[in-house]
Amino acid sequence: MVSAVNRTDSHAIFMGETHTSNALAGRAVLITGGAKRIGAVVARTLHGAGANVAIHCRRSTEEAQRLHEELNAARAGSAICTQADLLDLEALPRIVADAVGAFGRLDILVNNASSFYPTPLGRITAAHWDDLIGTNLKAPLFLAQAAAPHLREARGLIVNLVDIHALRPLPEHTVYCTAKAGLVMLTRSLARELGPHVRVNGVAPGPVLWPESGIDAALKEEIISKTLLKRSGSPEDVARAVLFFATDAPYVTGQILAVDGGRSVGW
Repeated sequence: MVSAVNRTDSHAIFMGETHTSNALAGRAVLITGGAKRIGAVVARTLHGAGANVAIHCRRSTEEAQRLHEELNAARAGSAICTQADLLDLEALPRIVADAVGAFGRLDILVNNASSFYPTPLGRITAAHWDDLIGTNLKAPLFLAQAAAPHLREARGLIVNLVDIHALRPLPEHTVYCTAKAGLVMLTRSLARELGPHVRVNGVAPGPVLWPESGIDAALKEEIISKTLLKRSGSPEDVARAVLFFATDAPYVTGQILAVDGGRSVGW
């Protein structure tokens, strides 16, 4: 078990009095869907700032194990893996317990895991609803509930990965957009419920990482052209926003930060 620093030091870091490359030293982070893509980059970024990281996965166990080994090679005893289906509500307290059991505390919960696929009207099923609402909205709520006592003790933080399409719907993605819109309200509601001891914020990525299934080149160019910066972003841009909330935003809660190259302005 990694020993915890005292509460005074923890509060100093979260209140912005210390900001170095080791600003999260001794802090413990749980990242859902942390084995690959944006989640893995967030894990590496927060780990690089000194945090201990619990990497959650569902099916990506090989990727999670490789990342676990990578992080522990850089700093022994600084990472664990925890596996669960987020649709299984009974498993969620165990994910939190795995992180607390490994590191003795939980300071940051990053709700990153997400299902994403089209649901054209007329072909939407109850299974689509249960999956997309479950992973994008229901699981973040019940994970936050399970983590809340530990986050209060640590004066910690929740960061929810939202989407710019929570406010402007993406065609043929009705259920996904509805779920992410709910996550925006959940972020604000949790900020109210958990304040003053726990901050809750969201990051809403734009075109920073394309779907694993691929995307038509012409559509990609059209999306990029609608950003004010005329280029796509990167997972690192999202990870830096999460790091900002963790280290440099002690007086910010209940807010959604768009990391979208200005697309939400020039839609």
